[in-house]
Amino acid sequence: MHSSSTSQGENGLGRWLIYGVLALMALVYLLPLFVMLVTSFKTGTDIRTGSLISLPQEWVTDSWQAAWGTACTGVTCDGIKGYFWNSIKMVVPAVLISTFIGAFNGYVISKWRFKGSDLFFSLMLFGCFLPFQLVLLPMAAMLGKLGLANTTTGLVLVHVIYGVAFTTLFFRNYYINVPDELVKAAKLDGAGFFTIFWAILLPISKPIIMVTIIWQFTSIWNDFLFGVVYSGADSQPITVALNNLVNTSTGVKAYNVDMAAAIIAALPTLFVYFVAGKYFVRGLTAGSVKG
Repeated sequence: MHSSSTSQGENGLGRWLIYGVLALMALVYLLPLFVMLVTSFKTGTDIRTGSLISLPQEWVTDSWQAAWGTACTGVTCDGIKGYFWNSIKMVVPAVLISTFIGAFNGYVISKWRFKGSDLFFSLMLFGCFLPFQLVLLPMAAMLGKLGLANTTTGLVLVHVIYGVAFTTLFFRNYYINVPDELVKAAKLDGAGFFTIFWAILLPISKPIIMVTIIWQFTSIWNDFLFGVVYSGADSQPITVALNNLVNTSTGVKAYNVDMAAAIIAALPTLFVYFVAGKYFVRGLTAGSVKG
């Protein structure tokens, strides 16, 4: 009895120790976000006289208004609102197109195997490991020949091409766990190639669709390299604007404006995670990264 009580006590102590370490790590991880948030509501005087983690003496939203509409990002002082909408116009079609192509590719590779399908999938998988820098010149040449250089449409095309390898991998590994008998039964009932895809596989693909959308949205929204290389003055995404904002200064550095702009830029990805986060975990555990 004494031994059992001691064991339970040790287990309880170990559990609380784990919880304590996890809580500490969470605080360390969230500290930069806390600093950004409180700094964005500080006045310039508060920033100069207080510490990084001190709360504002006076809570103001001037920096948020400036970041959105009047902050200088290079030679223009119109804030980041235009670049924010540029990113929306780039991310939404790129995510939807790459997700659909990935679903279709995954369906074909997993359920309609053809000669060389394994080699095709291996080549697609190899595309996941290609660094961004390797495709800069070929992509630039292609966009120039298509007349899409320095345009939002060109950025959409670039992100679709680069992202298809990942989306195909996700859907292929999800569909490979769907019983082949389901597809065979549909064929016996007269269902064709596209009917099986639209009526059978897509309706059961919600978890992996959410995984892919979150992955693609986050990757494309946060991308800087493609944005700075392939965009023009009127098509630059939010990440490029943030870089220009931070590196543009006249007089005293406005850290509160920089922090507000950074949080505004992060809000869409946070929103996507809050809305679809549970599907992300469900999709991962359903086999989206196995196989």
